[in-house]
Order: sequence, then structure tokens, then C-alpha cells
Amino acid sequence: MAAILLSLATILLWSTLALLSAGVSHLPAFLSAGVALCLGGLVGLARVRDWRVPASTLAVGVGGIFGYHALFFLALRHAPAVEVNLLQYLWPLLIVLLTPLFFPASRLGGHHLAGAALGLGGAAMVISGGRLSLDLAHLPGYLLALAAALAWSSYSLLTKRIRPFPTGAVGGFCLASGLLSLGIHALERLAHPAAPLAISAHDWLYLVLLGLGPMGLAFFTWDAALKRGDPRVIGALAYLTPLLSTLVLVSVGGRRLSPLAGAAMALIIAGAVVGSLDLFRRADSDQHPGDAGGQGVGHGPGQHGLHPEPGQVAPAFGGQGADAAHLDGDAG
Repeated sequence: MAAILLSLATILLWSTLALLSAGVSHLPAFLSAGVALCLGGLVGLARVRDWRVPASTLAVGVGGIFGYHALFFLALRHAPAVEVNLLQYLWPLLIVLLTPLFFPASRLGGHHLAGAALGLGGAAMVISGGRLSLDLAHLPGYLLALAAALAWSSYSLLTKRIRPFPTGAVGGFCLASGLLSLGIHALERLAHPAAPLAISAHDWLYLVLLGLGPMGLAFFTWDAALKRGDPRVIGALAYLTPLLSTLVLVSVGGRRLSPLAGAAMALIIAGAVVGSLDLFRRADSDQHPGDAGGQGVGHGPGQHGLHPEPGQVAPAFGGQGADAAHLDGDAG
């Protein structure tokens, strides 16, 4: 249950991304992301000792966080925002589908696939508004968006597949990713000189909120959730993000909720429930342990490849709306 609560906390934080990123949509993408990620890294300064991780772990963390954002921003330069957002939002589905590849002991059931498919359908309706047009002229952008989805889903699964590391290390991942983003922004400014940018107090407020929430704390809670939970269930739940993002825009941003969004809401909720059937079965088996020979029907940590907390012995192993295109979709 802790993993589900952490997943929902992450989803709630990511649901604010569209609203907050809209406030800095006039700033260059790599600048906004760089500042926000650096601030997100500073969130983890209290656990700076945890930043000392093997180079391979650092590569996975920075490759996931920076790699996802860089691929997403590049995709937006080569394809329309709606299509890019939709394709990069394949990451929850990829988390579900790739779980057996990373953890052979974890098999996919029909309800996992059905839940992911329902969630994907609902997310597609939310993001596209029922209007979707794929043009081969934008193929490079589509491929970059798919690469972003693969980068985030692979990072999410690798965090529980590689040697265990403390969640506090995510702060170092964010800071390194932020510095790389700022470096790219600086190179772009050198290559294409322009007037000096003026970042107002209003802009800084939004950047700080981004860094503290959807591009900061959310990465910590996401890491903690994945280390404790079943990625097949968490992947299905992740499709709640575009739904809640839309609701935030409706309630705070003054947008209207269309009938199409209502239908998408039903699909996403159905997908989350269907994809999480394991939770209900587990609760039932816990209430009736005698039905399984006195055991929880094999629902121990080893069944899902869970990492233990650092210091314990690791068990053997047998992924937003389109309104704020340049930052939305992080994995949220």
C-alpha cells in the first residue's frame, strides 16, 4: 500500500506540471527545465551523502531524467505538440510491457494489458481532444517522442533492477540533469545570439514551484514507489496523470471540461482499476490466508523484484496535457 500512496503522490505532483509550465512557456525549454531540475536537486541536499553512488547508477539516473527531457524537447521541434505528447505518453504502457524483460519472474496478465490499453485510450482522448493527424513529414519528431517514452520507462524499471541505491541519490540525478540542460541552453545561445533574457519575479515563482514539485519532489516519490511496488500496477495508475492534469487546468486554469474529457476520465479510471486488480486479490488473500495454504499466494517482495532498503540483501530477480508543450509530459 505504501507504493500505491507514493505513486498517487507522484501523480498528484505531476498533475500540476501543465499549469505551472504554462507560466514559463515563453522561456526557452532547456533553460526552464535546467533551472527547475537544479532546484529539484537542491531539494535533496539534506541527503547529499546519498549522492555518492557508482558511476553506472549515476549514468542510469541522469540518462533517464536528462535523456527523457532532452528527447522530448527535441521532438517538439520536429513534430506538433499534440502528437508528441501522445507518443511520449506511451511510457506507462511500456513500463507494463517491459516489466517481464527486466524481471523475468513477473508475468503479464490479461488485466495488466487491458488496464494499460484502457489508460492509453483515455490519455489519447485527453491529449488529442479527439483530433489526431500523423504526418510522415514529422517522422523524426515522432521517433524522438517514442525514444523519450522508452528512456523514461527504462529508467523507471532500471532503478529497481540495478544495485540498490538510496532514494536520496535522486537529488544528484536532478542536479546533474539540470546542469546539462543549462549547458545545452548556453550552447544554443552561443550558436544563435539573441537579446538577453529577462526572468521576472513571476517567472521565478513558477520555476521554484516546478523545482519543488513536479520536477523535484515527484522524482523522489516516483523512485520510492517503484522500489516498493509492482511496476505493472504503477504503470496502469500512471495514466491518471493526464486526467488529473486536465482537472487541475479546469479547476484552477479556467478551462472547460468537455464531454470527451468526461469519457476519457471513465476510460482512465477503468484502466487504473483493471490494472490494479492484483491489489484487490492480495487484500482478499491477506484476509483469507488459509485459502492459499497459510501463505499470501506468493505476494512477497521477491515476486515483483522489489529492492530492499540499502543495507539489506537484494532478492534474486527470476513511464500531462499538451497545453504547456515544452515542459509538459514529464513523466509527467
